[in-house]
Parts: sequence; structure tokens; C-alpha cells
Amino acid sequence: MDVQTSRVVPDGGWGWVVVAAVAVINMTNQSILSVFGQLFVGELRRMNEDTFTSALITNLNSLALNFSGLFVGPAIKSFKPRNVAATGCVLVSFGLALCSFATESWHFIVGYSFFVGFGLGLISPSTFMAINSHFSSKRGRAVGVSLAGAGVGQVLIPHVVRYFLDNHGFRFAVLAMSALSLTGLFGAMFLKPLNPPVKHNNRRHIRLLAETDGEKGQSSPLQIVVVATQSKIEEAQPKSESLCLRMGNRLVQAMDLELLKDAVFWSIIVGMALVYTATINFTMIFPDFLGQTAGLNSTVVAFCMSVVAGADIVCRLLLPCITDHLRIPYRVVFLLGTAGLLFARLVLAESQDLSVIIAMSILMGMMKSATVINNNLTISAHCRSDKLAGGLGLSMMSKGVIVITVGQLLGWVRDYTDSYIICLYAQIVLLLVVVLAWAPEIYYRFRMQKRTTSKSMETTVDAAEENAKLNS
Repeated sequence: MDVQTSRVVPDGGWGWVVVAAVAVINMTNQSILSVFGQLFVGELRRMNEDTFTSALITNLNSLALNFSGLFVGPAIKSFKPRNVAATGCVLVSFGLALCSFATESWHFIVGYSFFVGFGLGLISPSTFMAINSHFSSKRGRAVGVSLAGAGVGQVLIPHVVRYFLDNHGFRFAVLAMSALSLTGLFGAMFLKPLNPPVKHNNRRHIRLLAETDGEKGQSSPLQIVVVATQSKIEEAQPKSESLCLRMGNRLVQAMDLELLKDAVFWSIIVGMALVYTATINFTMIFPDFLGQTAGLNSTVVAFCMSVVAGADIVCRLLLPCITDHLRIPYRVVFLLGTAGLLFARLVLAESQDLSVIIAMSILMGMMKSATVINNNLTISAHCRSDKLAGGLGLSMMSKGVIVITVGQLLGWVRDYTDSYIICLYAQIVLLLVVVLAWAPEIYYRFRMQKRTTSKSMETTVDAAEENAKLNS
């Protein structure tokens, strides 16, 4: 049964408090990803590590972030979103604290890749589920406002990081970010669910998985006779086979793996994973591209990063209002954002003039907001509400697989060619694949929907004319 059809969604009220709380969580935690290059790359260089190592750390971070989808669906179903989000904030803070004492590259893998990545993986879907339960028609605007919190963090945090790095050094800068991430606990306190969550007895669930059919409950005399007269084939069937089959069915239900039978769902999650991978890689190389290829100083580099974040914030607030008013599908907006990112990268690769860089930074922020806002919304539009948690988890896992393979390949391209421009072209190829794969499908579905609508309207008109003739 679709949960959201059995209740009245307020489309506001306490939901806006939840939106503000999620904005605080995003501002102090999700924005950590945007300053990886500024915060850690310099320290990795002092350790004589190359771009491949930086790419490995960020890609393993994305792997842990996205493969937390294995657990986040069942966790959201079993516990309150606020508990899952609070746990994520604690893990992010602990991981950053470990990184502050790092002396070798594998320390960053443990602290940043695994602890920070897994913590952020718990935060994103749990906060989205909290918002999703409070909104229906205004869902896009609510998600945009909550994600604007991460944009505010992307504007402010680069300057905070630069201040601590210049005045207090690497260790205090990372410890400051660790303390800042703990303020997300304050926001998690307000993630009140719309309806009391369904109680889930985990111990009973595990016991049912382990029990055989004859061990469940007390058997009456009639049941004993029925069991005794079963066929010899059923009696000879190994208990282990029955247990594995039952556990497999439970796993399919818990993770909503039946969604993988849908080819369109595959297209959606793989396409979004490719765009996500290109975005992660661009975030990592953008400061070095500005500093080394374009020859800009650290102040101008921080300014350009703030320009990207500022344009991102404005569009996160305004774009959902426009698209909701025009009733543009979430997936179409995501596709337009992908095409815009492709164009901006192409221009950056061809020109390193400061005015062009600033203009493309603005466009990059605008188009990035279109993909970030409509990421989970595209999944929610395609999946039923009772399958949404599983759909989000599967989408996260697809991102993890592609990031650790294709993302690592992008890092190798940068080291092998020793060129940030060629790396930009490699990202352009990924974005072009998504545009070429999605555009024909979306256009075909649009034509089919339009044709179906026209036929239904013609049928209605014909029926009205026949009724008029009969009445006359």
C-alpha cells in the first residue's frame, strides 16, 4: 500500500521546521566535501603523494558514502530519521578528528574515506525521507531550501578553512571542521516524523529468518497430522535450502531489489551516477586547475569557488519555484542541468581568461543546483513511496560502483597526461553519454504520453457527441 495515499500531507507547517533543521545539517556536514582539495591536497603533497592518491581517497569516500545504501534503507525503516542523521553527524566528526592526526596517506583513507563517507551516506537519505513525508506539491521547493544550507556552507567554509590553514595550520583547521560538523546534532533533534513510525522488532525479525517452518509457533494436533502426511520430497528437502530461499526473499523485500527489473530505473541510477562521478572529480581538481592551469592566486581561487557556491545557492532557492510552476518533470530538469555542466566544462577547457572563468563558475553553480536538487526527486518520482528508501539505497550503491571504477580512471587520466584540461574533456565524455542516453528516451516517452492524452481527449469528445445526439 502506498503510504502517502493513506494520509493527508500538510505541505508545510512543522515541515518547514524540518527543512530548516536539514539545512543546518547540510551546511555543517555536506559542505565538507567541497573543501577536500583546499583542506587535504596540500598536506598530501607534503607527504609526496600524487593526484592518483587524492583521487583514491575521494573515490573511496564516495564508495563508503554510497555503499551505505546497503544499510540505510533498512535502517530508516527500523529507526527514526533523526537517529540515523545524528549517527551520521557523529561519524563525520570522528572521521575528521582522525584526519587531523594523520601522518600517512592511509590515515586519510580510514578517517575521511570510510568514517566521513559512511556518515554522510547516512545523513543524505534520512534527511530527504524526513522532508518527503511532510510535503507533496511543494516538495521541490522544500528540498531546494534544505540543500541551500549546503550551498551556504560552500560559500563560507572555504574562507574558514583558508583562515585556519594560514594562521593555525593543517591540524587545527581539520579539528575546527570536526567541531563544526557536530552542530548538525542540533538540527537532527528537530527531524520529527509526520506520523509515528511503524514499530519494527529486529530481534523477532532475525529469529524468524533463522527458524525453520516447523519451529514457528506451537503446532496443534491437526497441524501435526498434516505435517506427518507431507510428501517425501518435501521431507527430504534440505533445511539449509529452505532457509537460504527464505532469507533471500527477505533480503529482496528489505532492499526493494525488485526495482532492478525495471530498465528505466537502471537508466536513471546509472546516468545519475555518471554525473555524480564527474562532479566529484571536478570538485577535486577545480582549485588546482585555477591555480596551476589558469595561474590564479589563492584569494582568487577561493573567490571563484564562492561564486560557484553562491550561484548554486540562489538557484537552489529559485529553480524549484520555476520548475514546479511550469510542472517540468524532475528528470528533465536534471537532464538540462547535465547539458549545462557539459557546456561550462567545454568553455573552461578552451579558455582560461578570468572573466570567462567567473562567468562559467556562475553557470556551473546554476547547473549543479539543477542536478543536486533533482537527484533524489527523480528517484521519488519514479518509485512508489513504500519503495523509495530502497530506491535511494540502490541509487547510492550504483554511484559507489561507478565512482570507484570510472572515477579512479579520471584520476589516472590526470596523472598520465599531466593535464587538467584533458581531465575536463574526460568528464565531458561522461556527461555527453548521459545526455545522449536520456534525451531520446525522454522525448519518446513525451510523444507517447502526448499521443495517449490526445486519444483520450478524442474518445471523450466522441462520447459527448454521441450523448448529445441521443438526447436530441
